[in-house]
Amino acid sequence: MLDSNTVSAAAAGTWKLGDLTVNRVGLGAMRLTGSAPFDMGAPSDRERSIRVLRRAVDLGVNHIDTAAFYFSSLRSANELINRALAPYPDDLVIVTKVWPGRNTSGEWWWATPEQLRGQVEENLRQLGRDHLDVVNLRVPPSRRSGSIAEHFGALAVLRDAGLVRHLGVSNVTPEQLAEARSIAPVVCVQNPYGIGASAEDQEFVRACGEQGVAFVPFFAIAGAGAEAGATGTDSETVLAVARAHDATPAQIRLAWTLRQGRHVLAIPGTSDPDHLAANVAAGALRLSDAELALLSTGR
Repeated sequence: MLDSNTVSAAAAGTWKLGDLTVNRVGLGAMRLTGSAPFDMGAPSDRERSIRVLRRAVDLGVNHIDTAAFYFSSLRSANELINRALAPYPDDLVIVTKVWPGRNTSGEWWWATPEQLRGQVEENLRQLGRDHLDVVNLRVPPSRRSGSIAEHFGALAVLRDAGLVRHLGVSNVTPEQLAEARSIAPVVCVQNPYGIGASAEDQEFVRACGEQGVAFVPFFAIAGAGAEAGATGTDSETVLAVARAHDATPAQIRLAWTLRQGRHVLAIPGTSDPDHLAANVAAGALRLSDAELALLSTGR
């Protein structure tokens, strides 16, 4: 059984986002603000969220994924990160995303290309930074088959201006990735992905590796589209492999994800210190080829 209190995020190895080296197990900040994503009801326990962030850094996490639109009543993920970790460690890479936005009532809106600078500056203010390490252009579901050139081009201008160091894309198709790469370098793709992914998604992951682009799946534990959190309905295959390793199903899902390529990173989100340690420890799990193949055949 893995000792979750001693395993470092470095156990899974590293990858470079441009010139920034990160451990392959990071932290998603979405759940730090409340019991459910984007919940405008009861806020999270502020001190507990701050403890999670500081414990993550202690465990070797140097890649945190966030966004200005990650907030609930009284809580902002970016401001929690600032409060917990500033002045920031030299090796800490904070990745954020733009295009979606939310007003103070929690209602969604989508930025025009001209409004992306304001979203970038909002992230800078909340995080207390003078530049952002990586900014992902998060494509809305309604634009999954359309051009992203105008929006990505606007981000490329901000990169040239020094407000952003590196660019990525999120919720994109292979064609949109190619379009973005024709405009400016892309260091990462952030798409839903996990056990049970389609052959098409598997091919996209492989293609990203061939292009030297990091693939950073979200919902690797909960499953694609499970924005409300893990479903708790793991297959007997996942449960059996978990029992064999004296691990949790979530750890097996993360270990499987990390085995899909050296360029595949993990950013599991949690507001629970124990879950955080268990997620980081999953980077040290070593699945056999037989287990990997068995898990890849189903959910």
